[in-house]
Amino acid sequence: MTLAGVAGKIAAMSSRDSANLAKVTHSRATRRKPESLAKLRRAARKLFVERGYHATRPQDIAREAGLGHGTFYLHFPDKRACFLAFVEEARTELDGYVRQHAAPTASLRALIESLLNAIYDYSESHPGVLNAAMTDEAVIDAEGAQATPLLQRWGYDWAEFVRQNVGEGRMATGYNPDIVGQAILGAVHQASSEGWRAGRPRTEVVDNLTRFLVRALEP
Repeated sequence: MTLAGVAGKIAAMSSRDSANLAKVTHSRATRRKPESLAKLRRAARKLFVERGYHATRPQDIAREAGLGHGTFYLHFPDKRACFLAFVEEARTELDGYVRQHAAPTASLRALIESLLNAIYDYSESHPGVLNAAMTDEAVIDAEGAQATPLLQRWGYDWAEFVRQNVGEGRMATGYNPDIVGQAILGAVHQASSEGWRAGRPRTEVVDNLTRFLVRALEP
């Protein structure tokens, strides 16, 4: 083999080695990315619940996750985006929990009672999460555009609940579901908050809210 041939062979081997190394590096980075994102989400959730939005910094989240400060910005452009991801996670969790524990084929009273109890169960098994998530009303981006408050979004969910049950004949017609959905959310949120401050038993709050809503909504 000529000298040029040997050199060419060495160059080809070097090129293959470099390509293989690049593949391995990319594979490791691909594996690390979901892992680091999951760590950041867990850390952010913990700190937002313990400290609140304003007292939590991106570097605090990265440190809690055991990652470098720069890793935070590989996944989120800023703290606001990280917080809104936490809010969406809490909303999705609660929605899934409520759907799993609701009694869709029961009477209107049993259905509403099961929904309220599911919300209480989630809140008690995930202490501080809903309270922290509801602070998104104060999160404003650089352009001054405010994110849709979590409470308002839950009002939309209740509106869909009203539409579905009106269609199934379990609720009275003639209401605007969007207005009633926000009204239901307001009643549930305010009664629950006041009940917690006053030390009222959960059973008393759920029973009174259930009877009130059934009387207002039944055909």
